[in-house]
Amino acid sequence: MNRRQLIASVAAMTTISLALPAWAQDEPLKVGFIYVGPVSDGGWTYQHDQGRLAVEEEFGDRVETTYLESVPEGVDAERALTQLALAGNDVIYATSFGYMDAVINVAAKFPDIKFEHNTGYKRTENVGTYDGRFYEGRAVTGTIAGRMTQSNKIGYIATFPIPEVIQGINSAYIHAKKVNPDVEMRVVWAYTWFDPAKEADAANALMAEGVDVILQHTNSTAPLAQLQQQGKIGFGQAADMASFAPTPRVSSVYNNWAAHYVKSVGRVLDGTWQPEAVWGGIGDGIVAIGEITEAVPAEVKAEAETLRDNIGAGEYHPFTGPLNKADGSAWLAEGQVATDEELSGMNFFVEGINAELPQ
Repeated sequence: MNRRQLIASVAAMTTISLALPAWAQDEPLKVGFIYVGPVSDGGWTYQHDQGRLAVEEEFGDRVETTYLESVPEGVDAERALTQLALAGNDVIYATSFGYMDAVINVAAKFPDIKFEHNTGYKRTENVGTYDGRFYEGRAVTGTIAGRMTQSNKIGYIATFPIPEVIQGINSAYIHAKKVNPDVEMRVVWAYTWFDPAKEADAANALMAEGVDVILQHTNSTAPLAQLQQQGKIGFGQAADMASFAPTPRVSSVYNNWAAHYVKSVGRVLDGTWQPEAVWGGIGDGIVAIGEITEAVPAEVKAEAETLRDNIGAGEYHPFTGPLNKADGSAWLAEGQVATDEELSGMNFFVEGINAELPQ
């Protein structure tokens, strides 16, 4: 019986696999990742891989990491997760919402392996979740968008009508509207996380409607490339995308997954890992605002940075009433703050967004 089999047997007898003492074996901890896009996407997957590299830098030869990229959601994800499990990985990170059921299915077959699913909500004894409060960053970029638009039309390239995406659209619109009461928001649903051609088409469709500032929740730099050609502006998404600065990318909302991965792997190594629900924002260092470039007037930059700092300090919440739903019904009263439960199930636009929300 080798060491890995011995650990599995002990865990099965005592059912205390999550309470194992600090990782003290001579073999490195094996850490696997599955990515929905290519590492070279310059956005979502690129930034997750930066987190993987940070784990290697932090723990050196105590860990051994690997990844599978461009794994479609669904059956292919289950196959990829099983491949990583059979390869002997001790902890596996699945980095897209659509991997959720695949993670639960595979985790049930490998109870001694720890899994974490990014942006999901299903947890078990060996499955944790981790997510970012992206809506906090959208409040900041929405503020800049509202100030910078000349046409009073801002656009949003959305992926799928899930709460995470709807939160971002609402937050961006609320804060654009606060600084520019005349602003309108157009939304295009791309139904993909990563498809540069579709993302480019979405950007062009928005600009054809007169939109001159675009926010996106898709993962590639294709929208910024289209904005650059037409002299419009936008924001980096998931990663800093600074290669497009100072324009068309005037700032960005990016994810610092390294902060989570280093902490999570450290807990596996010291035996304190638990299947938690992590939802971190600006104050936790998981959501960040990239450099606001000189293309943005100084007073707008200062306004955006103040908002960022207030959110990070917990002094302001982007979903603070009064706010109504798009159908005119009341949602949050004056000064009332949305709960995490409400945000986690958000399935409506706020009042003022005149766009289709697929059900």
